[in-house]
Amino acid sequence: MVPAMADSPSTALRAAPAELSVEVLARCKAQDPIAFRAFVVRYERPVFALISRILGRGPHVEDLAQDVFLRAYRAFPTFDIDRAAKPSTWILTIATHAALDAKKRAVVPTVSIDEAHAKAHTDTPETERRRKELRAAITRATAALPDDQRAAFVLAEFHDLTMAEIATILDVPENTVKTRIHRARMKLQDCLREES
Repeated sequence: MVPAMADSPSTALRAAPAELSVEVLARCKAQDPIAFRAFVVRYERPVFALISRILGRGPHVEDLAQDVFLRAYRAFPTFDIDRAAKPSTWILTIATHAALDAKKRAVVPTVSIDEAHAKAHTDTPETERRRKELRAAITRATAALPDDQRAAFVLAEFHDLTMAEIATILDVPENTVKTRIHRARMKLQDCLREES
């Protein structure tokens, strides 16, 4: 499995690719390896992006993503195709729990949530320097967020999930999700004010 680059916030605003068809999901449920490969291809980018935004970039992201898809493969026989949850929400739930568990178990170096797409621009050196300073400030501010707030913020801002979907993934009430996102935004604003 080749790691995909994390999506930028502007990418998240574009229309997300369509969910897999019910037929492919039924074949995944029956443990068809070819159908499951289609599942992996469709959802590997969001899984890699989510894990790298929670844990930071590094070889641990690929290892954990592989573990996430292995868990999904094993759990597919119990996946309810007719349920309200989308397959993307289901796999991101597995990825979120795996990333948060990994973060609790070990010290994982935390780096920029957006470092993966911080590409060089053809602007002036001064503009590029300011962008790098802003990215670094956002990275420091985001790294300082508690895990629960960071997870809710990443799912909302970079994966464009609804409050209900985030609540399902984090297994908390929607109001708790709203509170966590609000607190994350307030902390980010405070940290960025201190930096300026």
